[in-house]
Amino acid sequence: MGDQESEQSRPPIAEQPPAGEKRPGSEVSLNMPLAEAMSTQRAIRRLTDDPVDDGLVLRLVELALKAPTGSNAQNWEFVVVRDPAVKAALGRQNMRMWKIYGGLGRWLARNDESQQRIMNAVQWQADHFEDIPVIVVACLRSIIPPWPPMATTGLYGSIYPSVQNLLLAARAAGLGAALITLPLWSNIAARRILGLPWKVTPCAVIPLGWPRGRYGPTTRRPVGDVVSLDNYGNRPWAGQGAGG
Repeated sequence: MGDQESEQSRPPIAEQPPAGEKRPGSEVSLNMPLAEAMSTQRAIRRLTDDPVDDGLVLRLVELALKAPTGSNAQNWEFVVVRDPAVKAALGRQNMRMWKIYGGLGRWLARNDESQQRIMNAVQWQADHFEDIPVIVVACLRSIIPPWPPMATTGLYGSIYPSVQNLLLAARAAGLGAALITLPLWSNIAARRILGLPWKVTPCAVIPLGWPRGRYGPTTRRPVGDVVSLDNYGNRPWAGQGAGG
């Protein structure tokens, strides 16, 4: 699914926006401090069907383009999907793959309440895919070969930084967003749905909309538990945060 932390620890869904949160018709600012956007970003899948302005979507993509690309190729392509028929076709691909992935995932997580909450959010997104106001498909103007691995990694390294920029910009704007890949499991079907030429590869799907819930602090392991010094497994900062 290509997912970040989801709504596993978020409060119950709020149909009305909390005080101070942005919604359609209000002035949208992108001046949120970077550290705040990073520390409160999460995958938001439950979205309202309220419209998202074209100008705002284009601004988010514009900020996504500030990310670096290999050899400064600037070979991104973004498809903004609003057509109900195109969204429905992508939604069918998403649901087809979710029935396989989700069935297995629910069984594996049958004793994990937090993972079940994530599964519920993904199920909600699959059930309401056509109602999402905007679907952004991030693509590379390149064929991505399966071998050698370094070539594959290098090419994806030219698109995912821009996707993260888009997600952070969406967070700053108060929009809900998530990085997903289920609609792209059939690359051939995705290309046909989006009318992509053979030399443009779809890499990620980002549903955008105003959140039904809200953003908030995320839970992560202490940084010292995932950082090694000089050699893997040498963890002098184990159990520590960045502040020591």
